[in-house]
Amino acid sequence: MTHRSELFIDGVWRSGGDGATFPVIDPSDGSTIAEFAIATIDDCTAAVEAAEAALPAWAATSPRERSEILRRAFDILTEEKETLTELMVRENGKSWPDAAAEAGYATEFFRWFAEEAVRIPGDFRLSPNGDKRIIVTREPIGVSLLVTPWNFPAAMATRKLAPALAAGCTTILKPASETPLTAAYVVDVLARAGVPDGVVNLVTPAPTGPAVAHMMQHPAVRKMSFTGSTEVGRVLLHEAADTVVSTSMELGGNAPFLVLPGADVEEAVAGAMLAKMRNGGSACTAANRFYVHSSVHDEFVAALDAALGEVRWGPGLDRENTLGALVSTTERDKVADLVVAAEAEGARVVRGGTASTAGAFYPPTLVVDVAHGSSLTRTEIFGPVAAVVRVDDVDEMVRMANDTIYGLIAYVFGEEALALRTALRLEAGMVGVNRGVLSDPAAPFGGVKQSGLGREGSSEGILEYLEEKYIGIAP
Repeated sequence: MTHRSELFIDGVWRSGGDGATFPVIDPSDGSTIAEFAIATIDDCTAAVEAAEAALPAWAATSPRERSEILRRAFDILTEEKETLTELMVRENGKSWPDAAAEAGYATEFFRWFAEEAVRIPGDFRLSPNGDKRIIVTREPIGVSLLVTPWNFPAAMATRKLAPALAAGCTTILKPASETPLTAAYVVDVLARAGVPDGVVNLVTPAPTGPAVAHMMQHPAVRKMSFTGSTEVGRVLLHEAADTVVSTSMELGGNAPFLVLPGADVEEAVAGAMLAKMRNGGSACTAANRFYVHSSVHDEFVAALDAALGEVRWGPGLDRENTLGALVSTTERDKVADLVVAAEAEGARVVRGGTASTAGAFYPPTLVVDVAHGSSLTRTEIFGPVAAVVRVDDVDEMVRMANDTIYGLIAYVFGEEALALRTALRLEAGMVGVNRGVLSDPAAPFGGVKQSGLGREGSSEGILEYLEEKYIGIAP
């Protein structure tokens, strides 16, 4: 497996300023895949300055030119899907089917925003009192700092890079230290697709916090897009206030999954397996809390238990496995600790519940007799653990579902009319009605409350990287 393991600044792959590196670990066996360059503060400054210098020319390119570059990136990634898939399996630990699905999803953002680049909207109209013509145009917001997580290392990078580049912005990508190889691969694809020097830069500082804060204080940085925990998001919002940097935040989730009375249990379980087990549960969109009406509770639990028992788990390079490793033993242990705490609080583990001692694996786990308000319903699990709460009333299900600071996504399974009425009552930026997966480049992705600010994907995604300008002229 070939890969890049250097910084990318002003069109050049290079080591960090002091030559230091950090190991990239395969979580399935603990082996070191690569030594990746550590970016110094000076390297981060150089990346910002490269993006600043490249901005005028890139912003002035025609929408069609930017579109064609993104389309070429789509074509390259499509042709090299197996390479990208293997890279994610190795450094993230996810199963081959999950990695392949992400590779396809990530690639689609380049195609989608290649099309959106030539459709940036504007307006021209006569003012109500007739004294002027109102022209509204949109311009690139400027140098954009993009901070991405480890759980979807390709898709989170392309979901930010594609709209920023389509809008005419220049970028600095700061990926998670667990998965820098995938980010470097995506950047290399963009370079091969023809992105000019300085338009896309890649830095991997350690420690991360001071370097990100330093870049945000640079007067050239006018946009910061972050995907990660709500706790880190709050810190970044405080830092953004100092220089009034525009922010887009895709933060934590605590997704409820409601199974209503009269629901088709087979359909609900199929949806639960997607919503819970996709990416091994390491997703902000993963179903975290299952609120199941008492009339279908026992049937649902039995069917879900059987479905989890069919999951084959192990190293992702074995393409028959559908559940891989968590990204690190630290993440594995966090999940294990949550299950232990749930048992201490009175919940009952009916499947799984014992961490592997070899590699960062945790088995499919089903926990029942969970109380609303307990640890499993208050914490984003980020692993293959389904926590089921029995509920007697739909109104109570809605109250429990909304009883959280988060509001990214929710799922509702039931008869269509009741499910839709229930969906409208849920405090979430996205709701799946009888669907276990919602993510789509053509749909606006984002949450409410402390799950974030702004939207990614769809026609809204490019607007996050554009500023409106009003020009008034004589009629």
